Amino acid sequence: MIRDFSGKTVVITGACRGIGAGIAQRFAEQGANLVMTSNADRVHATAERLRQQYAANILALNADVTDEAQVGDLYRQVWETFGSIDVSIQNAGVITIDRFDQMPKSDFEKVLAVNTTAVWLCCREAAKYMVKQQGGRLINTSSGQGRQGFIYTPHYAASKMGVIGITQSLALELAAHHITVNAFCPGIIESEMWDYNDRVWGEILGTAEKRYGKGELMAEWVKNIPLKRAGQPQDVAGLVAFLASDDAAYITGQTINVDGGLIMS
Repeated sequence: MIRDFSGKTVVITGACRGIGAGIAQRFAEQGANLVMTSNADRVHATAERLRQQYAANILALNADVTDEAQVGDLYRQVWETFGSIDVSIQNAGVITIDRFDQMPKSDFEKVLAVNTTAVWLCCREAAKYMVKQQGGRLINTSSGQGRQGFIYTPHYAASKMGVIGITQSLALELAAHHITVNAFCPGIIESEMWDYNDRVWGEILGTAEKRYGKGELMAEWVKNIPLKRAGQPQDVAGLVAFLASDDAAYITGQTINVDGGLIMS
């Protein structure tokens, strides 16, 4: 469905690749003032590609979403540049995979910092401006592991379950200001992150009798998806565009799976 976001300001964290880049493409197509952020310089190349393809108005910025001062500066700059913050999509995320007795505490802390604390920080800063304008959309990236934990990733499951809690709590607090807060749970989505997942889970889950080559574990898991395919970033982007639109004005505090039916809850 085509939605018009002309004149709306949309901020996306973790926008240089994968789901974030797919979401950015959808909003570029639909005329938003788009702010793409990442701690990787690659975000500038991704933004330039979208500018050339869609003649989109895009501001690309480097920011570490775990740094409180940088997050504050990010949203202040967006407000000063565009005069509104209509949609903020907290998408930056990381994962590591390891056996419980080998996982460094630093990995656990990093995943929680990026996937959970940074979601709260970005929501907090974006909401300050949304309260001023008495309206807005906060949309948070959780995961299938926000619904159901999985082996060798207790920190990732904890971080994504935490996103759902943040979403519900802020939805209650911000409703009086006409701000909706929702989350989504992607399943297996073709992306660089899932290339990593396929490789590392494959290494750990493989045995002497059965070793996984590139793409084989992911293909095995895809067989369990009712729709029998992995998702694409644009599958997620369609849901996010809906949640950001006026059609979703009466939806808040919800977490929606986008996983081909893999988890039904």
